Amino acid sequence: MADFQRFTGTAGYLTHPGLEAAVNCALTLERPLLVKGEPGTGKTLLAEAIAESLGAPLLRWHVKSTTRAQDGLYVYDTVQRLYDSRFGDGDVADIRHYIKYGPLGQAFAAEERVVLLIDEVDKADIEFPNDLLHELDRMRFRVNETGDEVAATNRPVVVITSNNEKELPDAFLRRCVFHFIEFPEETLMKRIVAVHHPDLEGELTRQAIEAFFALRKVPGLRKRPSTSELIDWIAVLKAAGISSIKLDEALPFLSTLIKKEQDLVVVNRLSKGPAKRWRG
Repeated sequence: MADFQRFTGTAGYLTHPGLEAAVNCALTLERPLLVKGEPGTGKTLLAEAIAESLGAPLLRWHVKSTTRAQDGLYVYDTVQRLYDSRFGDGDVADIRHYIKYGPLGQAFAAEERVVLLIDEVDKADIEFPNDLLHELDRMRFRVNETGDEVAATNRPVVVITSNNEKELPDAFLRRCVFHFIEFPEETLMKRIVAVHHPDLEGELTRQAIEAFFALRKVPGLRKRPSTSELIDWIAVLKAAGISSIKLDEALPFLSTLIKKEQDLVVVNRLSKGPAKRWRG
């Protein structure tokens, strides 16, 4: 078990006590940190912030529906070897030239401790989480094609994100430190906006945040606007020289916040006549 460490966020990533406690538990216990929350709550950015605070490199593994745990360790590029044997000048006899480490393999082989982000674990097959933890427990793997064994000298800091697309196995959950990131309330959102737009005039900040949360409360939205979209919207407002907006008038650049056609229809139905339609 590692010494107790204290993560308190970074200048660009604001936290709260619950999140800090979860990160510090994961660092101390050297267990994966499983982070859930709706899209746009900063799950991926958390891994970047942890890496920054530790001064450690960040490796990213974006999970897909076809991803296997083995893919994260290494792949043997037989296609490239066949191509080189026909057209290349390289030495195809040395198979090691065609062994490509994946993010997990790179984390094990690293000479220093790294932060490994395993993003959207719930996209993969139901067996993937348990297979993944098996490899993380062993902290070593064998390259079958060469007989080489790679053993980690430094346990990586593992951050795993999930969007709750499917249930994760209980055995997987037992081995992780868990935290659910709640969507920021208005006070925290003001602080987040101030980090990204420190020169924003106070009244526009208030109006933009008020309009943003009003949109999130519109019933029937299939995709509610996220924090990153609010930051982008404010950037566009500033670039366009807009200094004031009102909820009962047309909201400019609505397409920065609303990303589905059905949602735009829902939002526009709330307007009172063509002159006051929230427009993209």
